[in-house]
Amino acid sequence: IHGSKCGPPKVNCSVFGFRVKLLVFFKPFPNLSQLSAALGGLSGVPELEVEALRPVNLLQERNLLPPRPLEAPEPNLSADLKKVNCSPQTFRCTLTSIPQTQALLNKARLPLGLVLHPFRDLQLPVITSNTIVRCRFCRTYINPFVTFLDQRRWKCNLCYRVNDVPDEFMYNPVTRSYGEPHKRPEVQNATVEFIASSDYMLRPPQPAAYLFVLDVSHNAVEAGYLKYFCEALLDKLDKLPGDARTKVGFLTFDNTVHFYNLQEGLSQPQMLVVSDVDDIFIPSHDSLMVNLKESKELVKDLLTSLPAMFSQSKETHSALGPALQAALKLMTPTGGRISVFQTQLPSLGAGALQSREEPNQRSSSKVEPHLSPATDFYKKLALDCSGLQIGVDLFLLSSQYADLASLACISKYSAGSVFSYPSFHHIHNPAQLEKFQKDLERYLTRKIGFEAVMRIRCTKGLSIHTFHGNFFVRSTDLLSLANVNPDSAFAVQMSIEDTLADSSLACFQAALLYTSCKGKRRIRVHTLCLPVVNQLTDVYAGADVQAITCLLANMAIDRSVSSSLSDARDALENAVVDLISAYKSNVSSLQTSGMVVPAGLRLFPLYILALLKQKALRTDTSTRLDERIFSMCEFKTQPLQQLMRMVYPDLYRLDNISDQGALHLNDSVVPQPPLLHLSAERLSRDGAFLMDCGNVSVSHHLFMMYSTHTHTQGHLPELDTPLSERVRAFVDWLQDNRGFSSNLHVLKDDASSKLPFFQQLVEDRSESGSSYQDFLQHIQLQVSK
Repeated sequence: IHGSKCGPPKVNCSVFGFRVKLLVFFKPFPNLSQLSAALGGLSGVPELEVEALRPVNLLQERNLLPPRPLEAPEPNLSADLKKVNCSPQTFRCTLTSIPQTQALLNKARLPLGLVLHPFRDLQLPVITSNTIVRCRFCRTYINPFVTFLDQRRWKCNLCYRVNDVPDEFMYNPVTRSYGEPHKRPEVQNATVEFIASSDYMLRPPQPAAYLFVLDVSHNAVEAGYLKYFCEALLDKLDKLPGDARTKVGFLTFDNTVHFYNLQEGLSQPQMLVVSDVDDIFIPSHDSLMVNLKESKELVKDLLTSLPAMFSQSKETHSALGPALQAALKLMTPTGGRISVFQTQLPSLGAGALQSREEPNQRSSSKVEPHLSPATDFYKKLALDCSGLQIGVDLFLLSSQYADLASLACISKYSAGSVFSYPSFHHIHNPAQLEKFQKDLERYLTRKIGFEAVMRIRCTKGLSIHTFHGNFFVRSTDLLSLANVNPDSAFAVQMSIEDTLADSSLACFQAALLYTSCKGKRRIRVHTLCLPVVNQLTDVYAGADVQAITCLLANMAIDRSVSSSLSDARDALENAVVDLISAYKSNVSSLQTSGMVVPAGLRLFPLYILALLKQKALRTDTSTRLDERIFSMCEFKTQPLQQLMRMVYPDLYRLDNISDQGALHLNDSVVPQPPLLHLSAERLSRDGAFLMDCGNVSVSHHLFMMYSTHTHTQGHLPELDTPLSERVRAFVDWLQDNRGFSSNLHVLKDDASSKLPFFQQLVEDRSESGSSYQDFLQHIQLQVSK
């Protein structure tokens, strides 16, 4: 039968026999020439796009996964444009072929938007020039997709107006030649970084400044995080991003707020206590944020003695709000980064909170009022921070409800990050301790940008209307990012306001202006170019199923807070129904039965089911409120690759791993086992499996799982066997390809330790939702209504 696959060789005969009988009842699929004729003709699409259009009947085809993790679809561009286009790891569009009109976009029933990872770690050309060439009309930075009309004039690829080429731009510093502006690095690379002139500064660049705000209440002492934080910072003190001007400071708090005088020349740090948390003030203005180089020995003394200073504390209250107010006052002169470590619900002073979680009322209707903050204190404080170029990162290490819906606002609106370690305890939960230590190692040393702003521009006719991520929107298209880090991503929704009929290409440009940790003002520019099409076929052929899933996830999170969880879930289901209905209505003359989608979108219903089973969006009663909120935070800030591993983890079988199809990197061979569907029927008792959830895990019969949520930890044995070497090479390669290191857990084949693993098998029925097959039947009913 055209377009169907028989499945793996080791298929149980009875199952295979059943499937053959089932297939007979369906009409044969159309071939591609029939399909092309029905959809109005293929406009010269390459072979890969033809494969993306192959009709797939979801009720027949059970083996949907590619052997390796999905790559972004390649835009249908000329070889020259492909060569210089922006990497999809940095910049992706939900549709790699842009519809010419909003009407065509509506007909496709797919969302149009961008997924952006602007500050990720990468090597890029750095350009020092007295003249940064920009369009004088729309302010687009010159890029590989502009047109040179002659040596002296260039046409902007966003607004189409003509600009003069400055004299300085005629010289190419790379080739040291004159008269070839089209060969300059700015015009040869879609991602570049400029060293900015004083025109791009409102004030002299700030020094790197880090303030650590630490919970030292009885609860914090019990959790035991402080010792490990101090050890990590002591170890990484010399690797904090910065220069000779770098400043540091420390605040601790319980029912009072404690400041530390670390001024050079003191024999030891001095603690200053402010007990009036209702009227917080700064006891000293010039000795609490100190130059790290000058006061390094005092800082080391403080970090060495801090854990013991509070080890006997019986104080149970938490004055987080006043501590944050004090932190804001301390950081006002410079801006910088505040890192907050909190272990419980704030209970004293401004920002005090009450528990809003009832364990027996976790169903969606009861939980919805508590998805929004209980107070606007933390949002207002975050906006004050953002205006003063202060970003706030929150580490929540709590075993009890801490109202993350309220606390997360401090990071959300100041462009910070949120880290959560549920049930953290340094002895009873070694898995979370290990994760905390690895996260700190990355966090303290990763690159950072200060006092940043980002603007996204797009081709005339396109418009941006909604942003997703952690930031403050300063104007319609300008995002204020007090801090920017390499592990955060953003998404934007777009619409087509005017027809693009006069354009064969659409372009998008993101410009990020920031201060480096060395005090240099820099502009990082990414430009993406995509074809404009007028055929529905081409729109479907270029659809990026993972970017679509990420954008819809962001939209669903917003919907669950602004409307309701059930509305958000319905909207996701309707996205699948709409796609299948739209596709069916355009191929109905060829295919009347079954549920047919183009091959490029065959994983869409599966990804949506997986989304519905995530903690952020599921309706079960076992999901704690703070865990639901943290899952929502992750969806709004994680880069696409990490987010997709959370939604639909990568499952591999390891006991039969071979070198067939292996990667050869330098002197090492890295095996590439095929992906498996997330269903228990793909497992066997005599196998060893690894699941990569974005943050990694293994069993005696080795269930392996990259996950943050497992509790049995272990390490791979180093045996002198080919199998052991292959498995370790593969796991090491997975670890090397992510920012934050993932925990590796060895799970034994027993009920309790297997539970976290089996909860990730999203294609099977579970407490959090139906099986994939049941979901398809449900969707089919909706389509046929």
